[in-house]
Amino acid sequence: MASLLVRQFPCLQDNYGFLVHDPESGETAAIDTPDAPRIKAEADKAGWRITQIWNTHHHWDHAGGNAALKEMTGARIVAPSYDRARIEGIDVEVSDGDTVSLGTKTAQVFFTPGHTLGHVIYWFEEDAVAFVGDTLFALGCGRLFEGSPEQMWSSLSRLAALPEKTAVYCAHEYTQSNARFALSVEPDHAALKAYAGEVETLRARGEPTVPTTIGREKAANPFLRAADPDLRRALNMPAASDAEVFAEVRRRKDNF
Repeated sequence: MASLLVRQFPCLQDNYGFLVHDPESGETAAIDTPDAPRIKAEADKAGWRITQIWNTHHHWDHAGGNAALKEMTGARIVAPSYDRARIEGIDVEVSDGDTVSLGTKTAQVFFTPGHTLGHVIYWFEEDAVAFVGDTLFALGCGRLFEGSPEQMWSSLSRLAALPEKTAVYCAHEYTQSNARFALSVEPDHAALKAYAGEVETLRARGEPTVPTTIGREKAANPFLRAADPDLRRALNMPAASDAEVFAEVRRRKDNF
């Protein structure tokens, strides 16, 4: 079976657009719709026909282009059932544990509340690819606009349990600022320092830091390492719960 193809491109100020293509069937899905004309132009460049739109959550920079892209392509909109009242024109509602098909490819749906209460991610197990929206970022995680720290920690823990080789396509280019924050918490963390140095080099060349991998994030991302004794020592929280440690990291980032 041919491998899944992913086309990534910048949109808006710091979003990424993603087109996912199954070579065998010719089907293509747009993961979220930050900029409908740009997404359509990228599909045209690749010679791909967009047949589906898969939303991760309701925010305008993720679902705001749905109507325009559907009008241009006739694509079917797949979106979280929780957001049925907040995303217009949903054709297929999905919840935790569901699967969605793109031609010969199948993705599993994880419900990952925290950033919003209806957030989902899409994981192609066979191709080791996950589209995580604003739940997980390279060296960061989404701000808690609607959910609780406990909800977000549970969601991030589910992602951390994926195979370490899994390529993680997060929806924004935030890695440089995330690295600076992480180093303010753990300035001597070896894996983090090495990662941050690579990020600085990539951004200086105008290159993306996305995708990352689950393994890389587990090694360096403070938002996935609430159980790590080194992080707990840095925060002076040796006896706190994992969710409490995560909440403190998120609080510090919000005020960084």
